[in-house]
Amino acid sequence: MIASDVRLGEGVLIHQPDLVNLYGCRIGSGTRVGPFVEIQKDVEVGANCKISSHSFLCSGVIIEDFVFIGHGVMFINDVYPAAVNADGSIQSADDWTCLPTRVRRNASIGSNATILGGISIGEHALIGAGAVVTHDVPHHAIVAGVPARIVGDARAARASREGTVQTLEIS
Repeated sequence: MIASDVRLGEGVLIHQPDLVNLYGCRIGSGTRVGPFVEIQKDVEVGANCKISSHSFLCSGVIIEDFVFIGHGVMFINDVYPAAVNADGSIQSADDWTCLPTRVRRNASIGSNATILGGISIGEHALIGAGAVVTHDVPHHAIVAGVPARIVGDARAARASREGTVQTLEIS
């Protein structure tokens, strides 16, 4: 379902629109969204991103331009989720605080990663598949593991892939 309050930029491609759940969000021009994706209200997705199948982008998430989101990536916006308040009453939107998360330009998040709320992922950062990201990730860092830790520098990895030799320190 694509709700009427969704703002889609020019050339957005939604694979199998009957298999997505989008409401109250904005998706930038040229972005591609796979099947079985949910993007909640107040999420902003930049231009020319790829959101792979089975991913969940909850309220409070901002994805900048040129970001890759792998299959089954989960964002979390509440560190202490609960169904009820201390008195047993059902929680409403007024009973918790949405923690914003920002994924900066050109970052890539591997399949099945979990991104906790209230953090920032830096430009050109790489998040390994299955990582649980609990803290801010610096620009160009490669993080992996549970919890995610810095394991490399994306600039060096890209240079190696391109056949050039380069030594860089993680900043």
